Amino acid sequence: MSIRRPPQPAAESSPWDTMLPGPPSRNNFGSMDLSPSGLLAFPSGSSVTVVDSRSLQLIAAVPVPPPPPPSAASPSLSPFVTAVRWSPQPLPHSLILSSAADDLPSPLLLAAGDRHGRIFLLDPRSRSSPLLTFESDSVSPKSGVQDLCWIQSKPDSFLLAALSGASLLSLYSPATGRCIWKYDASPEYFSCIRRDPFDSRRACAIGIKGFLLSIKALGETEDDISVGELQIRTDCSELQRLERDLTGSSSSSPAAAVFPTYVVKLAFSPHLKHILYVTFPRELVVFDLQYETALYAAALPRGCGKFLDVLPDPNHDWLYCAHLDGKLSIWKRKEGEQVHVMCTMEELMPSIGTIVPSPSILAVVICESDSTLQNVAKQYSDAPPSPASSVEFDNPFDFSDDSLLVSKTRLISISDDGKVWNWLLTSEGDLCAQKDKNDASAVPDATEVSALENDTETSGSTTEGIASKEIQQSVNVSDGRSRKSKSSLNEMEISFKMSLVGQLQLLSSTVTMLAVPSPSLMATLARGGNSPAVAVPLVALGTQSGAVDVIDVSANAVAASFLVHNGVVRGLRWLGNSRLVSFSYTQANEKTGGYINKLVVTCLRSGLNKPFRVLQKPERAPIRALRASSSGRYLLILFRDAPVEVWAMTKNPIMLRSLALPFTVLEWTLPTVPRPSQPPKQSSLLSKDQAAIAADGMPSPTTPSDSKASTQDPSQDDTTESFAFALVNGALGVFEVHGRRIRDFRPKWPSSSFVSLDGLITAMAYRLPHVVMGDRSGNIRWWDITTGQSSSFNTHREGIRRIKFSPVVAGDRSRGRIAVLFYDNTFTVYDLDSQDPLANSLLQPQFPGTLVLELDWLSVRAAKNDLLVLCIAGADSSFRLIEVNINDKKSASGIQPKPIRERFRPMPLCSPILLPLPHALALRMILQLGVKPSWFNTTGTTINKRPHLIPGAASSTGDLRGYMIDIPPVGDSVVPEMLLKILEPYRKEGCILDEERARLYATVVNKGCIVRFAFAAAVFGESSEALFWLQLPRALNHLMNKLVRKSLQRAPASAQVSELDETAMLSRITSKGKSMTGAGKKDQLTQGQLKSMAFEQEELWENASERIPWHEKLEGEDAVQNRVHELVSVGNLEAAVSLLLSTPPESTYFYPNALRAVALSSAVSKSLHELAVKVVAANMVRTDRSLSGTHLLCAVGRYQEACSQLQDAGCWTDAATLAATHLKGSDYARVLQRWADHVLLAEHNIWRALILYVAAGALPEALAAIRQAQRPDTAAMFILACREIHAAFMSNMGDSDDESSVKKEQFNLPVLDPENVDVIAVGEYYGQYQRKLVHLCMDSQPSFD
Repeated sequence: MSIRRPPQPAAESSPWDTMLPGPPSRNNFGSMDLSPSGLLAFPSGSSVTVVDSRSLQLIAAVPVPPPPPPSAASPSLSPFVTAVRWSPQPLPHSLILSSAADDLPSPLLLAAGDRHGRIFLLDPRSRSSPLLTFESDSVSPKSGVQDLCWIQSKPDSFLLAALSGASLLSLYSPATGRCIWKYDASPEYFSCIRRDPFDSRRACAIGIKGFLLSIKALGETEDDISVGELQIRTDCSELQRLERDLTGSSSSSPAAAVFPTYVVKLAFSPHLKHILYVTFPRELVVFDLQYETALYAAALPRGCGKFLDVLPDPNHDWLYCAHLDGKLSIWKRKEGEQVHVMCTMEELMPSIGTIVPSPSILAVVICESDSTLQNVAKQYSDAPPSPASSVEFDNPFDFSDDSLLVSKTRLISISDDGKVWNWLLTSEGDLCAQKDKNDASAVPDATEVSALENDTETSGSTTEGIASKEIQQSVNVSDGRSRKSKSSLNEMEISFKMSLVGQLQLLSSTVTMLAVPSPSLMATLARGGNSPAVAVPLVALGTQSGAVDVIDVSANAVAASFLVHNGVVRGLRWLGNSRLVSFSYTQANEKTGGYINKLVVTCLRSGLNKPFRVLQKPERAPIRALRASSSGRYLLILFRDAPVEVWAMTKNPIMLRSLALPFTVLEWTLPTVPRPSQPPKQSSLLSKDQAAIAADGMPSPTTPSDSKASTQDPSQDDTTESFAFALVNGALGVFEVHGRRIRDFRPKWPSSSFVSLDGLITAMAYRLPHVVMGDRSGNIRWWDITTGQSSSFNTHREGIRRIKFSPVVAGDRSRGRIAVLFYDNTFTVYDLDSQDPLANSLLQPQFPGTLVLELDWLSVRAAKNDLLVLCIAGADSSFRLIEVNINDKKSASGIQPKPIRERFRPMPLCSPILLPLPHALALRMILQLGVKPSWFNTTGTTINKRPHLIPGAASSTGDLRGYMIDIPPVGDSVVPEMLLKILEPYRKEGCILDEERARLYATVVNKGCIVRFAFAAAVFGESSEALFWLQLPRALNHLMNKLVRKSLQRAPASAQVSELDETAMLSRITSKGKSMTGAGKKDQLTQGQLKSMAFEQEELWENASERIPWHEKLEGEDAVQNRVHELVSVGNLEAAVSLLLSTPPESTYFYPNALRAVALSSAVSKSLHELAVKVVAANMVRTDRSLSGTHLLCAVGRYQEACSQLQDAGCWTDAATLAATHLKGSDYARVLQRWADHVLLAEHNIWRALILYVAAGALPEALAAIRQAQRPDTAAMFILACREIHAAFMSNMGDSDDESSVKKEQFNLPVLDPENVDVIAVGEYYGQYQRKLVHLCMDSQPSFD
């Protein structure tokens, strides 16, 4: 799947470049997705928010386009985004060889669906519209998208599955954008859909009534989709009550819209194939897809809130269940059975510091990407901690002290107050108490000891521990062998602890008011003194919840949030640059009537909210608006049908007087620009401060232009401020305030024809000497109060709601530009200095899909060439900035360069997947080849404040080649140095890796190339590839051990050793060397995600045996047949015969079962065979399933043919289990190789197939599969890894005492020979790949955001 990004002009600015989204809500259906590379995406209103999950920094907010309007006169609004899902497509390695720098595919794709049923494909880094809009016939306001899921259909392509409306499941092709398959499950309501981690071609969708639909994509046509329908029994009484309460007919809306608190979710087990976890509102069900039945169901204890979601732990058999009441329950599986017990309950919404009622948790996700890096850390970071490194509690990869820390798991939740919560869940164990209970003869397996020794960090006192039962240590089978089951973590008492380690605050509620500071020179700092208050890059937003959010526009982030009011913030103004005044009102009770007005002054420095004008009784009129002077000294309070109050905003505000005039609008004068002919009057102190501020790059404060007042009355000083107003009858006026006195400014009036008779004045802007007014008829008038000049024009639009003067600096023209907001929530920018403002209006492209509620100019402009920035508060609760670039036509000649406004970030954004594709691949190659830890030292300010604690880190200058740990053994030796030069800008900015991952890399970089390959894959979110590298040493050692056994069997009689000696020698061989994975590492590798890549006989047998006790209590003929099949596969023929003979005579399976019982009993013992013959009373044989023939083949010892028959029937795992039980050597290898062919060609899982190829000894086939997938870098790294493992194996053999009995030449693998034709071709192709990558990197500009 290759979606290419459309070309974009270099200078084009996107309207959402600087957009701060509003909070998510239940209208977004609780959707959230975390990519394997660590990018968090969730809907916020009609936008998609993308956040870096590690640093919790906002990356992008992408609004979806609106649907086509029903008519040209009424533009449509963008609906809520209801579903998001990251594409699982890995980095496109092969396409860079055939693509130019400006035609590379996008490696970061996000599917999004909205409330109208539309589905888009977005690139969060792109400045373009959606890359693709899928065609759908069900687009309507009622057919919202409930959930999305990607399903693999080919090795390099995926289909997008979408649940839309109430019961429709559709499959879309991203290549064409069309729907290829549909399924309607009405009257069921679909709830969610998930992909199978063991088979990416399959997905399961669950309905709220228990209907389970399984689909598998065998291709990309309608005939290639296979469907399975199942039903999970559950209590639907509550749902039936909700359906009865629905008014009218059954709704076609999605389940999340019709039943928002009735949530049904499912999740695949990451450890056990065919196992599903399903949560109904008050029930947890474990479902087996193979047996098509529920294995376990648990009801919620009384007092627990309803289930919201279920999240399996990637590394342990634990479940994390989120609840609607904001809690998280942890469930632990009992060893040997599918029974889950609730261990503890944690809080996802702290009770301290939150408002009442508490915000709601909308969604929770688990960070699975960390588990892969934890596997790397546990496996290879076994060295003692360096004195230079300190253990950090919140480092999820730190397992390096001597306490018994079982695991660290990161969870991320979002709430409807706009907060993103980052939680660290630590589990700690106590093995001492349990060891005392164990029998002295029971020796734990070496794998458990190693696992417990390596899990080595705790972080504080533990909470309640849940002691689990001891499990049986051995399993008896018919051949007399005794195999120990895994001791695992159930030997310990596990306790859990939840800690909040990070939080991101977005806008807390729907925005109602917007205020921008524009202080004059008379506005002093809040801490006192004569220093003027400068214009700061802050914007205050009043919200519907009563909070006031302060936005830092330079960082595009919420700098502070103050809960000021209990209701809607209806007015908000700045007092200087460090204080805010706001108001709200509530209606009193019906008896007394009136309104309770609340006025509060908020200090940004101290965070204190100080009410003023507090009255004991309700008032007759509510407050209508606030108007604060530029200095922040005076405040006008406008009431509805009541006099205007004038207040002096001192430390304790004082009311100066009341103005009983019928005002319609009031506006204070804005700060004006000092003219070159009339330099501003200011003290030497102010001049010094202004020069110092300008030297620091901050905008210079402006002075009040009170020139007219100064010339008319020399006794006036700079503390006089004025405001303009309009009355109900259309009369205009200007008052000035000096101290406690308010007097008429006595302006020069315009002509009588200027007064409007056809409409009230609804908006006004005032900056000496100009007053601009707008009325409800769409007329705009400006008036010079010193000369009496005036002019007007009609906008031919609806009434005018707001008029805002653009900020001015030295060199600007007289009247300047105004932004006009109309009552239809659209806006336009007019240039009042032009001859025809209407003809030369800057009709800014409106935000498609949203309405503009408030706007104002950002007053941080310092020079004439700086851009004008317009602040927008949208109806979708978003806050946006528009860069208005207007060149003066008289003075501008040619194209002027556009200044670049860099975003400030409190810490570097270390997400390599966000780099341009060539630079991302370059970093991946550097990490694979090996770079010294000192390379991660940066010169950024963040690192200087908090230095890296990387072992071996030191400042290094000189040749960049010194950073590489060694000369690259493959490819062009010059390329790494060139790539380091290309990546140098990112290194200087600290944007390569965050501190935790850099420390982990420093720990494992010298442990061999394999761990570097795994680390690089995990960093870029390719967890399957990382697991392949971690499993590769075991697979190759499995092959080498098989060769050793063959060599020992062929040796002369005199040189032969006993079976015990041979086993001891092999144990010594596999236990030495840093690359060898012996028994000490086994438990770690078979736990968690690596369990899906099992290939050894012992592992396959144990995995199959573990399932048998789960099904002992299942009833029904089909269940009996499956249980017999499992028992035969693991070699327990006696139990299989007993189960077959228990079939009642009236059963339709009686005769086939009898025949199999007789045949199987003959392979056990003569006595059992005679007993079986006596039981069978008839000799009639009827046709049975194909599995019966397999059992007969097993009875006569034809296991190879039985495995082939199972593979022909599609039972690949069962065939491997049977082979692991009975076959050895080349017979077992043939089964593995055929399985690998199926996994590669049918399931499209190249990494699982490669492991099977290597274990089967088919190294040429493995290399051919990598080359066919067009991954030149992976092919070269595969050869390097195999050489390293082979060399370590041979060196360990050299240390053994039996070297004379084994010839090393017999173990040389031809595919690793440097003279091999395929190996030479891989090296040449890799060199070509490197050179092409260097050229593409040089053609791409660095991107730090």
